[in-house]
Amino acid sequence: MVNQGNGSQPKYQRIADELKAAIQAGEYGPGDRLPGENDLMATYEVARMTARQALSVLQNEGLAEARKGAGVFVRAFRPLRRRGLQRLAQDQWGSGKSIWSADIEDRTLVVDQIEVGEESADDRIAGALGLASGSAVCVRSRRFVLDGKPVLIATSYLPSDIVAGSAITEEDTGPGGTYARLADLGFKPVHFREEIRCRMPSADEADRLSLSMGTPVVLIVRTAFAEGGRVVEINQMALDSASYVLEYDFDA
Repeated sequence: MVNQGNGSQPKYQRIADELKAAIQAGEYGPGDRLPGENDLMATYEVARMTARQALSVLQNEGLAEARKGAGVFVRAFRPLRRRGLQRLAQDQWGSGKSIWSADIEDRTLVVDQIEVGEESADDRIAGALGLASGSAVCVRSRRFVLDGKPVLIATSYLPSDIVAGSAITEEDTGPGGTYARLADLGFKPVHFREEIRCRMPSADEADRLSLSMGTPVVLIVRTAFAEGGRVVEINQMALDSASYVLEYDFDA
């Protein structure tokens, strides 16, 4: 039965805590099936809804994932450590490296969905880029998959008057990616700003990221500035929150 020592906690939370402790102790390893609802009902003498809520806690915290018709399993995916400062340093993309190489180590990253085109900027995007509403912008939409797991969808907007005819308008932007190509065009990024918030995903985000029910997304909007303060890119990203650790390492 559930330890009754902390009466202020709901039963489902105490069950979830015991399961988390068992995972941390190695009783259940990556990929192992956790006790199902019927098992938890019998072991802890609780209702099905309580057992279901306990398993949902582990899924919402990214420790477990449900597999349709099979049960709930300890998540085998190792979270990605996103190194916010190192990945955007000029000696990263300026030397021809992908900014992702600061994060993924020896893991396998694939861009399995990519669309590149031109469209008229709405008021929001045009304002962020310092353009008149309706101005032409290059739009790059991508999905990034790490170790077979979708982890990020991103859409970048860049002024067409800067990037038209360049490799930025192609699927493969070449060594160093978009920022290296902007530098080639005379608009090298010299400053970045990232704004971060969280919310529940839209239906499209949940589908494209293969999210378990109840998993929020981390939203990051990155603005890249060239010399003189001109905005040369707006990048809107949605991250699977259970797949990431956001790391910012800087001196006091």
